[in-house]
Amino acid sequence: MTRNILFVALMASTMAFPALAGEFTLTSPDIAEGQHLNNYFVFQGFGCEGGNMAPTLEWSGAPKGTESFAVTVYDPDAPTGSGWWHWFAFNIPADITSLPAGDAINGVQLTNDYGTEGFGGACPPPGKVHRYQFTVHALSTTLDIDNSVSNALAGFMVNANSLASSTITAVYNR
Repeated sequence: MTRNILFVALMASTMAFPALAGEFTLTSPDIAEGQHLNNYFVFQGFGCEGGNMAPTLEWSGAPKGTESFAVTVYDPDAPTGSGWWHWFAFNIPADITSLPAGDAINGVQLTNDYGTEGFGGACPPPGKVHRYQFTVHALSTTLDIDNSVSNALAGFMVNANSLASSTITAVYNR
């Protein structure tokens, strides 16, 4: 009986380790889940007056087989019918595990929905609180696309090749 209990305990602990090992996690000293964005991360223009800087992003626990990363910032609450892409960067090398504040990256950046390449800060219409989903994706490959593609096509390619992702959802309203 004791040997059976020991065996079950050993099997249970062995099966738990894969779930604990390699948990892919996104963190930031600048933003937090459910917290209001600082003015540094607000767009400069469209009636907003902010620093238009991307926050520092750090990630760990990328799954085995990760060849590159993609970082996106998306507002699903924008009154467009399709949300608002604030940032879409991909082909970030697998040995990179953080991006400093700003939007300089070693990778490809797409044109955001403001019409500029790189990061574009929060700037919702006055009133309703908007969610800003900062997501990092661990990809099984580098993407064979360039900065001329749409955010939708890049999103398709990222989702088709994603091994794992982690998101911090911050909020902002004015």
